[in-house]
Amino acid sequence: MTKIALLGAGGKMGVRLSRNLTGSRFDVAHVEVSEEGRQRLRDASGHECVELGQGLSRADVVVLAVPDRAIGKVAHQIVPDLDPGTAVMVLDAAAPYAGEMPERDDVTYFVTHPCHPPIFNDETDLEAKKDYFGGVLAKQHIVCALMQGPEEHYVLCEEVARTIYAPVMRSHRCTVEAIAIMEPALSETIGATMALALREATDEAIRRGVPADAARDFMLGHLNIELAIAFGIFPEGKFSDGALHAIEAARPKIFRDGWLDSIFAPEAVLASVKEICNPPKKVA
Repeated sequence: MTKIALLGAGGKMGVRLSRNLTGSRFDVAHVEVSEEGRQRLRDASGHECVELGQGLSRADVVVLAVPDRAIGKVAHQIVPDLDPGTAVMVLDAAAPYAGEMPERDDVTYFVTHPCHPPIFNDETDLEAKKDYFGGVLAKQHIVCALMQGPEEHYVLCEEVARTIYAPVMRSHRCTVEAIAIMEPALSETIGATMALALREATDEAIRRGVPADAARDFMLGHLNIELAIAFGIFPEGKFSDGALHAIEAARPKIFRDGWLDSIFAPEAVLASVKEICNPPKKVA
């Protein structure tokens, strides 16, 4: 059997991955440094953890289910001792794109990340509809990149990715740079920021006297059709003349000139991932 060493198995993400690997064709060695995490994994799936050396011994694939800021440290700890031909899977592009991975030509680096269940989907099961993160019941797409290593390792690692993020629809092959553009720049710097701005605007409407339930229902309902029109999901849909006028008047008030380039420029993306991996110290 193909052996996977799952590092960080007792963390929130590690527990999710462990559940999906259970019953797969893979032989999984669970590694977790904290007793709290070991107990969490034990409670969630009944799996017992092994020591790091035992987990890495003869591992075909090492999955780093650890925080971005710890990826570089963990990688420098384990990669020098891996067998030649071992594949190392990183679940986010930040550390690889920031240059945090140690140089070693005879191991594979593979990056993968879930797209999470799409807003527009065909889920009919109520519980699947509530699986907003994915990897449990709701179907999702994933992105994958072979940073270095032989082509056959892409096939193997993509299979692992499809397993840990199951149920998976499309698997998009990308570059590490493309995944770094998608996260953090596209999905977090822009997407999450705008999502919170939409919530703040809704709260402001409530503060100004709009009934809370009405404001939320109105905003979320309008977002559904507005996103469908904007992304071409509803091609026969069009923004009204009034909406187009409001958009034209609002853009210069909300967005400054050059805002896209300030986020997507290569140097901006690189600076963002470096800060994620090495966050600035907070001033007391």
